[in-house]
Amino acid sequence: MTRVFFGLAMAGAAAALAACSTGNLIGPSTAAATLAAKSGTQTGGTVTFTQQGDMVMVKAVVTGLAPGSEHGFHVHEKGDCSAPDAMSAGGHFNPEGRPHGSTASPDHHAGDIPNLKADANGTARAEFMLHGMSVGTGKDGVIGRAVVVHKDPDDYKSQPAGNSGARIACGVIAAS
Repeated sequence: MTRVFFGLAMAGAAAALAACSTGNLIGPSTAAATLAAKSGTQTGGTVTFTQQGDMVMVKAVVTGLAPGSEHGFHVHEKGDCSAPDAMSAGGHFNPEGRPHGSTASPDHHAGDIPNLKADANGTARAEFMLHGMSVGTGKDGVIGRAVVVHKDPDDYKSQPAGNSGARIACGVIAAS
């Protein structure tokens, strides 16, 4: 009986340690945001975040974009989309204090996500696997932060935010 209890305790401790390595202590594995139009646009949509090991799968469906257009797409530090221009969401989510850049580069903000590309109907559908963030509330967690779509494409070079222009949609990320 003692051996069974000890074995179960060790298994529980191992699970807790694994959860801590992704910034979650027995936390949710999925989060979502509903995008609301900002800066006088008709842009909207949904974004989901799903923990997959030490990576996060981001899936987005964004509507109301100009046909064939490209847009910067980022997690921002504050979960506040109350301002009409979404400036209340603050800067890019950057818990490690790194420069802005492409996710293909090892040195970039945790909140940097590849650009969205709209189809001929003005809808962008995208999936990205990202590192440097988690679906949780810890230092690298996205829950309680905002996801923002910008008017222009991110150039992945300009500091601190990629010169991606006005914020045209914003949504607060919540556990789902």
